[in-house]
Amino acid sequence: MRIISANTNGIRSAAKKGFFEWMKQQQADVVCIQETKAQIHQLEEDRALFFPEGYHCYYHDAEKKGYSGVAIYARTEPDAVISGMGCAEFDAEGRYIEARFGNLSVISLYLPSGSSGEERQQAKYRCMDYFLPLLVQMKADGRDLVICGDWNIAHQNIDIKNWKGNLKNSGFLPDERAWLDKLFNELGFVDGFREVNQEAEQYTWWSNRGQAWAKNVGWRIDYQILTPSLKGKVSAAAIYKDERFSDHAPLSLDYAYEIPCRTVLGAESYTG
Repeated sequence: MRIISANTNGIRSAAKKGFFEWMKQQQADVVCIQETKAQIHQLEEDRALFFPEGYHCYYHDAEKKGYSGVAIYARTEPDAVISGMGCAEFDAEGRYIEARFGNLSVISLYLPSGSSGEERQQAKYRCMDYFLPLLVQMKADGRDLVICGDWNIAHQNIDIKNWKGNLKNSGFLPDERAWLDKLFNELGFVDGFREVNQEAEQYTWWSNRGQAWAKNVGWRIDYQILTPSLKGKVSAAAIYKDERFSDHAPLSLDYAYEIPCRTVLGAESYTG
């Protein structure tokens, strides 16, 4: 099973930069996209591009145009698709979509950023406070979870180039990092990428300011986080940087795990 997570920072912009041509070559079973920044009706004019043959396509749009939004593209038709995490504040922003395949849930998640100011930082904390018990419950239900997306938190010093200079900045605040500590160390969830790659400077996001990309001054804030039941199942991981589709790089993980086949895939399907 291959799963890709990609924050496109505008799916129409990424499409113009060749994202879908690249995606088709990857033979991924599931592609999780964040920051689509489009509502589904805006993509209808080019169905062949945005709803490619061979994939079932599902979107959860933000109510605000040009903002947030998540999507899942799946080769196998899911048994169920859940749009929203059940919290009106964040469901209105299009931050969560889940595809269920048997006992496996693949989730595309876009946690809020708090970098624009204290108001949004507090919203980020509210989302984190709501989301953690939801993960605990799904784990208790015995589901295998792969939560893909932009978590907007760099976990450890190794995950950010200039860690000393960012200790007071959103995305690397002590309480944000402690939240991930609890997820990994107390609750047993697994950072899929770190299962197979412990190297430094493995970043997935670079600021558009200055020469961050050229100098590799980055952050690792895109993850595939797994329930303990999937520990040891990651066989390979890659961050794709040969092309730039957005300010984030796609994160691909291969798993020793098979998605149960439900139907023979014909024409694409989609939902809002």
